[in-house]
Amino acid sequence: MEQNELYPIFLKLHNLNVLIVGGGNVGLEKLSFLLKSSPNANVEVVAKEFHLEIKVLAEKHPSITLTRSKFKKKMLKKRHMVIACTDDLKVNKKVYDLARKRYLICNIADTPDLCDYYLGGIVTKGNVKIAISTNGKSPTTAKRLREFFEEVIPEDINQMVENLNEYRKTLKGNFEDKVKRMNEITASLKSNK
Repeated sequence: MEQNELYPIFLKLHNLNVLIVGGGNVGLEKLSFLLKSSPNANVEVVAKEFHLEIKVLAEKHPSITLTRSKFKKKMLKKRHMVIACTDDLKVNKKVYDLARKRYLICNIADTPDLCDYYLGGIVTKGNVKIAISTNGKSPTTAKRLREFFEEVIPEDINQMVENLNEYRKTLKGNFEDKVKRMNEITASLKSNK
């Protein structure tokens, strides 16, 4: 059986520089997805034309820069991650090849073979965030799982996390003792079968 070997991480996009190449519907989708989780993400969107909603998002988010231009190699300088989503496969492949030469992580929309990462489904309830991946096989399944988790995770989960964080600060002892105590307190979150 094939297994998902992706390594999930949570990036602080306000500390990183992201480039999106493409200003159409897919560029809007990628930018919206980033901003939903990271409203202060540092993102530059490069395109010859921009979807109206991309312009609206840029007005609402001062950390978004729109550059009306075709893609140029120098635009990859001082970047951490890149997304290419133009309707020109040659441009997307060029972005990928140049990004790889610079050791930048890159996502080429709808081209799994040219992706170092995928943008999966995300559930956010305050400080609790769950990422869902189908290994790029079924975005629709990830969407349905996201909807499921949004329904079953209680709205007050954030209050519990805040309370546990305050309690954790009061614990004395070494790291192992603290972990043991926190495990005992949170054991009720796990279903007993």
